[in-house]
Amino acid sequence: MTAAIEMVDVLDEPKAIEGRRPFSLAVRRLRKDKVAMVSLVVIVLIVLMAVLAPVFAAVTGHPPNEQYRDIGLTPDGLPRGPNGTFWLGTDDLGRDILVRIAYGARISLLVGVLATAITVVIGVVLGLAAGFLGGITDTVLARLIDVVLSVPFLLVAIALVSVTGPSLTVTVLVIGCFSWASVARIVRGQVLSLREREFVEAARSLGAGDRRIMFVDVLPNVIAPVIVYTTLLIPVVIVTQATLSFLGLGLPPPTPDWGGMISESQNYYTTAWWFILFPGLALLVTTLAFNLFGDGVRDAFDPRADRT
Repeated sequence: MTAAIEMVDVLDEPKAIEGRRPFSLAVRRLRKDKVAMVSLVVIVLIVLMAVLAPVFAAVTGHPPNEQYRDIGLTPDGLPRGPNGTFWLGTDDLGRDILVRIAYGARISLLVGVLATAITVVIGVVLGLAAGFLGGITDTVLARLIDVVLSVPFLLVAIALVSVTGPSLTVTVLVIGCFSWASVARIVRGQVLSLREREFVEAARSLGAGDRRIMFVDVLPNVIAPVIVYTTLLIPVVIVTQATLSFLGLGLPPPTPDWGGMISESQNYYTTAWWFILFPGLALLVTTLAFNLFGDGVRDAFDPRADRT
């Protein structure tokens, strides 16, 4: 009888509510977003294509910069269409488009990740300093952010690359050092709403310095919008790099590059549709996948926001 009573008491006890961290909840919501998951699969496939670019070259037997003028061009000197030897056709110099697209993915992803990392680091540090320290620091940094946002970025990037010469390092630095202002403004706005909260006052009362409070107490509370903006910034950087290459200010030839390939195909779009279609499709699919995944990340961190 006693054992039965104890069992009834245990069954009557309310179940403990298991708490979940906001990040864990966001990941759980993201996993239920079918569009975001499909976009993530596409991004993974693009990354694999970039990593396995030498495998594509080995399987086809076509190095990315090798010119096959005998078998890669028609008797009239025009690119050859997709066939058993060149699966996606050739370009105006008889090079394999498939292999060059795979190697071009390396350039686009590398520039996208590195330039975005530089942008986020600069923007987060300056935004934290402006929002938390306030006073003259906030005034100076806020006006600096306004100045950078008012500068026509693409024109300045073209001017700088024209002076210094096209290279991977210059492209990454130019994009990274002129794109941080938007991140800084977002972080500054978030920090301004957090610096007077109770947990900040508690940290101050315990003797914590400004640097520790900014990076240990405040930064984790603004990391969510930074993650969302980062996922949406990568495709913007990829398109910017492709634009510079299209204008002849990206990586120097014969480096495989999607923007450069699209630029080279301008005179052949009526006679060699594959020459412009496949590099343009690679750029479109990549940017679209990152944008859709970024939308999913945004909705996961803020489930009240409606997808547009």
